[in-house]
Amino acid sequence: MAIPEEAVAKLSIPIKTRIALFILNSITDFSCRPDGTVDRRVLHLLDYCGMRVPPNPNPRNGVKTSDVTVDSSRGLWFRLFVPTTTQHSQNLPVIVFFHGGGFVYLAPDFHGYDAVCRRFAREVSAVVVSVNYRLAPEHRYPAQYDDGFDVLEFLDKEKDRILPPNADLSRCFLAGDSAGGNLAHHVAVRACRSEFTHLKVIGVVAIQPFFGGEERTKAETELAEVDLLVSVKRTDWMWKAFLPEGGGMDRDHQVINVSGPNAADISKLDFPATMVVVAGFDSLKDWQKKYYEWLKRSGKEAYLLEYPTMIHAFYIFPELPESKQLVSQARQFILRQCSKLNVE
Repeated sequence: MAIPEEAVAKLSIPIKTRIALFILNSITDFSCRPDGTVDRRVLHLLDYCGMRVPPNPNPRNGVKTSDVTVDSSRGLWFRLFVPTTTQHSQNLPVIVFFHGGGFVYLAPDFHGYDAVCRRFAREVSAVVVSVNYRLAPEHRYPAQYDDGFDVLEFLDKEKDRILPPNADLSRCFLAGDSAGGNLAHHVAVRACRSEFTHLKVIGVVAIQPFFGGEERTKAETELAEVDLLVSVKRTDWMWKAFLPEGGGMDRDHQVINVSGPNAADISKLDFPATMVVVAGFDSLKDWQKKYYEWLKRSGKEAYLLEYPTMIHAFYIFPELPESKQLVSQARQFILRQCSKLNVE
């Protein structure tokens, strides 16, 4: 069954956005080798397109940035975003952000993610830690989750050396889009089962999280020729690159099909409140809604935000009004969770 023509007509994306998507799709698709590996040399073309941004210790648009090494042996580092327009006495929440890219592509210094994290830091008034985790297929599951959790431990141990004095790790949020949304959830589960000295995860912002399964959902079928960024062919390739070779795992593993037949039981965990963002022209939207419904069934506080006329990764493009709206709604969610601690 094809998606109705009147619905397709609502997919109105500016030419600037379409050009950026075309460049990104062309370069990433060309880098995919038939044997399941990635030609990283091709991805260097993104550097020549101005899509890489160095850190800037001088405030720009009210935010300064620096890169912090966690473990040089595995290339684990993060970009730190610190707002400079807030009062030094004001305690700021800490947002640990995981970028998207299907576990295979992109990084914190990718122009779109540098800009988005800068906006979160400025508009939320938060310290943002954008994690450069290892990528597949060179590093398969669970490397990405180990990296994400290790950054939390690093922040907990090194906060006085790394973070500004007014960064409040007891008000920590895990956020991410696409593969980063998947990471944010699973790292939050691991954090719930761990003890930290200072850090406490009190919220998850899952923006169009990359989940899946062996079945084909209605959205994956109907949006096959409409979705500008995500397709079954592309996601199948990414999941194959992500899963360990010969490990007997398929797409119904709990790390992929988070709410499926092999789902972990989180009902007894102190799992944080979660904001789930879904877009109408995202092929992954059915998996994301299932995730939200599973959180609710598990007795967890969850909020579903829907953007019916948007595509996957829409919020990376500042020319879209919905991008600004999403940052505003994330700000409201974060402030609401922080205010609960003030009452307590």
